[in-house]
Amino acid sequence: MINPDVFNDVSIFELLDDEERRVLAKQVSIREFKKGEVVFKAGDPGGLAYVVQKGMINVSITDANNENVVVDIVEDGGICGMSSLLAEENHQTTAITMQDTTAIEIDRHDITTLLTTKPLAGLDMMTIVEKQLRSAHDLMRTRVARNPNEEIDEQETFGDRMADGLARFGGSWGFVIVFFIILITYVTLNSLLPNRWDPYPFILLNLFLSMLASIQAPVIMMSQNRQDTKDRVRSELDYRVNLKAEVEIEELLQRIGKVEELLVEVLPNPPVK
Repeated sequence: MINPDVFNDVSIFELLDDEERRVLAKQVSIREFKKGEVVFKAGDPGGLAYVVQKGMINVSITDANNENVVVDIVEDGGICGMSSLLAEENHQTTAITMQDTTAIEIDRHDITTLLTTKPLAGLDMMTIVEKQLRSAHDLMRTRVARNPNEEIDEQETFGDRMADGLARFGGSWGFVIVFFIILITYVTLNSLLPNRWDPYPFILLNLFLSMLASIQAPVIMMSQNRQDTKDRVRSELDYRVNLKAEVEIEELLQRIGKVEELLVEVLPNPPVK
């Protein structure tokens, strides 16, 4: 039997009393994992959850683009695999240790024994899961995983910033007014001065304008490409945030539903508060 106090810092079990923790402690076992070892992978049969006593586990999911998205980093006192345990369905995520890890292994029978012996423990577990669900909702409303502006700024080079600056100035009223004044001044001087360096039809001016257009066009195209890159970064970050929130909420909803089913099995007529 392990020390029941290890469940004090596990969120889903934090409302259990001492006797309920002792019942659970009699059922579970200890597992040791080496760094880089796969705890479970997507598609494996569910039924086991792990509470980290010491170490760290990376939990990730493969998205529609076959990219690994980190869902959670489980550290001391954290738990992974609980939704698959309660749902008795295959794991949707992959868990790999990031360092040597000691974990408490919990199976569905352990939870059933706890609820059979202490039916009210299920209500405490449901309370914690509901708090986690509310926290996930708050996270969706108030946070993003990363600031897209900071992400873009980190990738910008001096040339990128110069191209964006030139494109902004070239597309402003300031540029139009300054350029118009320069043209009027140039044409006036070459029309009135006795020693004209570029008389009508202003061939030298046409050369300068052609050179300006040939330089301005690729600068504008570079800036447009930069804007496309920024839009892709923002879209990718939004997608990852939405995916992470969806996975977390789905997991919490599964936990609530399965805990309710277990309560119905062991406690047909739960007390009304």
